Amino acid sequence: MKIGLLSDTHTKKGRSQKVIDHLKAQGAEFLIHAGDIVKPEILDQLKSSGLRYVAVYGNNDANLIEYHTRYNLVQEPHYFKLGGVNFKLMHLPFYMNADAEVIIFGHTHVFECDFKNRTLFLNPGEACARDKPYSSCAMLEITDNELKVTHYSRALESEYFEERHYTFERA
Repeated sequence: MKIGLLSDTHTKKGRSQKVIDHLKAQGAEFLIHAGDIVKPEILDQLKSSGLRYVAVYGNNDANLIEYHTRYNLVQEPHYFKLGGVNFKLMHLPFYMNADAEVIIFGHTHVFECDFKNRTLFLNPGEACARDKPYSSCAMLEITDNELKVTHYSRALESEYFEERHYTFERA
């Protein structure tokens, strides 16, 4: 199963749409947004992607509470199972104890891919390109034996995403 990951889109609707389109083109079957969505139009992008998705509230998303029932918005920490893997989804990187096989988070605007004690800690970075001159997202591919992560980054003046690959053996 391939899961597209994005976070920290903030107000950048064009950049978030490019990230969503890229993840779909790479074969994403599900989307996870790790918070700081900010604009309801970005929730529309997730919903109209044609993929199942989940999005967690970030520290800048209080204004989205009125849309809670129209979209698959959850509060942190949100535990769920997908592709035979236990996930914890959060925005703020607090209480990062290894209580799921994969922990997805945002907030820092920095890509992080760390495998500790059989748990993958994964932050797709910032889709908004607010703190850096590039937009970032990730793909998590789940197989029977491995967790494969591809980190994508796109310089703002480019149409193309560069990629880096990471592979971890599942327990």
